[in-house]
Amino acid sequence: MTLLLALALLHADPDILRVADAFDAAQLGQDRAAMERMTDDALIFIDGSGKRQGKREFIQGWMSPGDRYDPLVLVDRIVVPLGPDAAIVSAETELTGESGGKRFASRFRFSDTFRRIGGQWRAVHIQVTRIPAQPAG
Repeated sequence: MTLLLALALLHADPDILRVADAFDAAQLGQDRAAMERMTDDALIFIDGSGKRQGKREFIQGWMSPGDRYDPLVLVDRIVVPLGPDAAIVSAETELTGESGGKRFASRFRFSDTFRRIGGQWRAVHIQVTRIPAQPAG
């Protein structure tokens, strides 16, 4: 382990997983107010197609009327501390729920980069990578 990585780990905020969990809960619960608070105005959001978007598009993507989301199961969760005021939280998951009266499932890996700004943790960069469905059989 390099000295720089060891120092970053020593200075990582132990509550970053609590912040990441609250951010996930805000999305799944379609809690616009919490998402507004937890997302930086200058958010860079790279969606599953590779398109660059911002805070408005990210939040709006969770707010479709009638959409409901099931609880997430996170697989291979990784936290990369970037010092005392920044960290990347990444995991693989399958987002399931109901949209337009129909069940859906979408498998992907995401990376959420958080920075402490004005004493509050905020998502500043989110990248989503779709994972193709495995063929049945």
